[in-house]
Amino acid sequence: MTQPSSPSPTATYRLQLQPDFPFAAAERAVPHLASLGVSHLHLSPVLESVPGSTHGYDVVDHTAVRAELGGEQGLRALAAAARSHGLGLIVDIVPNHMAVPEQVWRNGPLWEVLRNGPESPYARWFDIDWDAGHGGRVLLPVLGGRLGEEARHFLVDEDGWLCYQDRIFPLRPGTETLPTARLLEAQWYRLAWWRLARSELNYRRFFTISELIGVRVEDPEVFEATHGTVLRLIREGVIDGLRIDHPDGLVDPGGYLARLREGTGGRWTVVEKILTGDERLPESWACAGTTGYDALRHIDGLFVCPQGIGRLFSHYRDFVTPLADEGGDWEETVRRAAYEVVTHDLATEVERLVRTAVRISERFPEPGDHAPWALRHAIRELLVRLPVYRPYAADATRAVPDGAMLGRAAVRARTAFRVPEEARAVDLIHDLALGVGAGGAGHDDSDGDDRCHGTPDGADPDRADFAARFAQTASALHAKSVEDTAFYRYPVLLSACEVGGDPGEPALPPEAFHAYCTRIQRDWPVTGTVLSTHDTKRSADVRARIAVLSECPDRWRDVLGGMADGAMCGIGVKGVDGAGPPDPMVSWLAWQTAFGLGAPADGPAAVGAPPPGDSWGRVGPAVLKAVREAGLRTSWTEPNPDYEEAVAEFIRSGPCGPTAAPLTALDEELTPHIRANVLGAALLHLTMPGVPDLYQGTELGYAALVDPDNRRPARFRPELLAELDGGAAPRDLSSEKLRLTAAALRLRRDRPQWFGATASYEPVYAEGPASEHCVAFCRSGRVLTVVTRLSLRLVETGGWWDTGLRLPPGGPWRELLTGRELPGGAVVGLSELLEMSPVALFVSEGAEGE
Repeated sequence: MTQPSSPSPTATYRLQLQPDFPFAAAERAVPHLASLGVSHLHLSPVLESVPGSTHGYDVVDHTAVRAELGGEQGLRALAAAARSHGLGLIVDIVPNHMAVPEQVWRNGPLWEVLRNGPESPYARWFDIDWDAGHGGRVLLPVLGGRLGEEARHFLVDEDGWLCYQDRIFPLRPGTETLPTARLLEAQWYRLAWWRLARSELNYRRFFTISELIGVRVEDPEVFEATHGTVLRLIREGVIDGLRIDHPDGLVDPGGYLARLREGTGGRWTVVEKILTGDERLPESWACAGTTGYDALRHIDGLFVCPQGIGRLFSHYRDFVTPLADEGGDWEETVRRAAYEVVTHDLATEVERLVRTAVRISERFPEPGDHAPWALRHAIRELLVRLPVYRPYAADATRAVPDGAMLGRAAVRARTAFRVPEEARAVDLIHDLALGVGAGGAGHDDSDGDDRCHGTPDGADPDRADFAARFAQTASALHAKSVEDTAFYRYPVLLSACEVGGDPGEPALPPEAFHAYCTRIQRDWPVTGTVLSTHDTKRSADVRARIAVLSECPDRWRDVLGGMADGAMCGIGVKGVDGAGPPDPMVSWLAWQTAFGLGAPADGPAAVGAPPPGDSWGRVGPAVLKAVREAGLRTSWTEPNPDYEEAVAEFIRSGPCGPTAAPLTALDEELTPHIRANVLGAALLHLTMPGVPDLYQGTELGYAALVDPDNRRPARFRPELLAELDGGAAPRDLSSEKLRLTAAALRLRRDRPQWFGATASYEPVYAEGPASEHCVAFCRSGRVLTVVTRLSLRLVETGGWWDTGLRLPPGGPWRELLTGRELPGGAVVGLSELLEMSPVALFVSEGAEGE
């Protein structure tokens, strides 16, 4: 871990800026957010982006603050208002890519490249393979049909621009008067049918989004040009820290972070790195840690019943009857999705790797003689077997674990070849992915044969290029196949289908949580932690509700069974694509989604949301997005309108219609246990090691589904916080959560030394028959957190009985929310300790004045 040079935040508050919520709106919220107890506002990207963007990740100009948000003047006014209330600013930046907007001229550097080609001074900005066919041109897959069909829509306007419908393109100087066919051929770009992108694109993109082009920030000149404005604002005291979007898309994330640290003077910086399984953040990275999806996984896992999830899977299997690779088995489902993505969606990325591997293979007599098909097969087979997002060949601290991981993947990849000798192609790809000599690890390339070397000093640029491209492609593959495909094909427990999660093993014991927190406090004490973000598929409160179903799987089965035919989406019955069975998977998913969103009487969580009772306006789009992402009966590029209309009609009449009455009854029955999950997850997040980031509105009850539902303008309740501060009792779960959140945030703000880099973390264990239902820990000997987990199972087994918790020494211990005091070292029965609330937050009174 790299310690920041300036004080780390005690807590951040994420604001999703957009034209409907600009800097001025954020400025108006500053007094309330300061009162809430956060130390910094966390802003979504602020640089100039595509007009109307609701997220800001489609940057078009790195030199300007976005005008739609209020420009640099508006940002400075927000910073000044924040400063006056003791708050700083953390800003999200996007180093990996820029937008390819419909109006290309908005991206000035790209416009110049399209006009002047590889000789443009901006050509070095973009990751374009000019030698990948297309006559040395860059492919722009923007046409609605094939070129011949669209030719009649082209014209050159009076300004000398090429126009196609609402789009305009620059013309290569001197070509303005050519006939249309020759004019198109003469440009530095090739306009093409949009469907050619997946197989013919010759620029790096963000995942599979051709509208976002990769930027080469590894080039020092490009880094300076794309980061100049942000670094200036940091030097001038406007910005205090950074969040780095998608570092796995970069050639060398570690090198980038080192350069960024030098530019920022070591300001607090976290990276959106998704860790899987036991993966660790590279120790060499110059940052404070991740944005916190690893924390989300460890918190959520505590509230999944390990026994109940197995039984829920059995009911799911009986209800859905899925094939193993279509949701019947998690690993098989992931594997099939990975093969589909790597062969179809990422075909162009794989072909670039094949071309590079062929060039390398041709230059070496050993191993040599690899057919392109064998190299392609080896690349695919190795990629689909990686258990993490990407390896880091350029990072010496990851050489051993990444080498072992790729070695295990290579052993399995070789089994995909029928002829053992042809499987040697895997050896070459394995070595190239690790960045070692083409002859394998330990192979001596210093034989005097110049064909082995691409540059005079012996470095082969093709090998470096391959290692970087392989890692970048691996990251895109994992994201698209797991997050954006398999998660939607395996809806057993939707709360487990979250970024960084493991739906195959969603439950975690308290020991795993404590081990994680102990390690984080030791290695990355000021890393970020989150429960809800602009990218989570369901907000924390939605997941907390759904997680209760793992404690009552039979009750969930009975609810669906009691609806008879109304529980099932009758796709086949309605004759979509001819005869066929109903679609039980989308039925299971839709009912869980509706249950997770909760009773519509709670109302939407944000301004601009549908009115209370209009749950269709939220559940419908989320489920339709899910079936498109799953890609089994419809997709974004191959839509099936009849199928989608049948799904929509089912949702209107079923989960969002009169058939949904049993969900309301279940909701009422499980209310105490939903409360325990919501408050428990919130308190763990706010007091565990790391810097908690609150997503806008989540200090209250916040039920949001996948974007765009979770990106609505923020809603604040300063009057409710004032009532609670004045002594009013919470009147519902939302106000109870607000009171708890404010208490914890203010404690962190007032006593940062108890939670920061020099703090400590000590697990506290309950003793007795129900001890597994208690998660407790002490921070720096001064703060005690106590949380109930799996509360429904606790009740079903008779409650706490004589289970007790020995309070840490010192004290007396005062509970922040009630004021009651308990002596240090005392053993207190949990039935007494948690009589009024499923959670408790204590502070040692001996800390006063420290």
